[in-house]
Amino acid sequence: MTNIREAMPLLARHEGVWDGVYSYFNDQNEKTDEHKSRLICRFPDDGPYPYHQTNHYLWDDGRTEIREFPAEYRDGRVWWDNDLIQGWAAEVPLDEFNRTVMLYWQRTGDPSLYLYEMIQLADSGVDRCRTWHWIRNGVLETRTSIQEKLVTRDWRSLEGQTG
Repeated sequence: MTNIREAMPLLARHEGVWDGVYSYFNDQNEKTDEHKSRLICRFPDDGPYPYHQTNHYLWDDGRTEIREFPAEYRDGRVWWDNDLIQGWAAEVPLDEFNRTVMLYWQRTGDPSLYLYEMIQLADSGVDRCRTWHWIRNGVLETRTSIQEKLVTRDWRSLEGQTG
């Protein structure tokens, strides 16, 4: 079995707890939503999945949401296939600076909607930014802009906390 950390060293640099803000914009570039986040990116030492991400979302009006994204590793990619999404993440070898991870996924049960995400990790490993392009039937529907800061690499110490 391939060690995911060795096979995907850039993705391994994302391991830890990240706090951030998600901002959503429609196709007219009007902000439609914004909320805070805490993401826990894990490479568990045991268990059925070599990568597991938990996303905690918090809106100013008090709403919260938690989403789990366990993933498999094969063919040089992380793969998701769950009730919410189906897709993959891969490092971008053309980026000679080793800053870019790219994701593709679609909503489970909605083949007309797919999403591409670019994740840019700062050289310091402390800041990252992400952009999503939501495309429905080949037409841009939504953009999501995410800014995040690393809280700690020791995700085990904060697991279960929402920030």
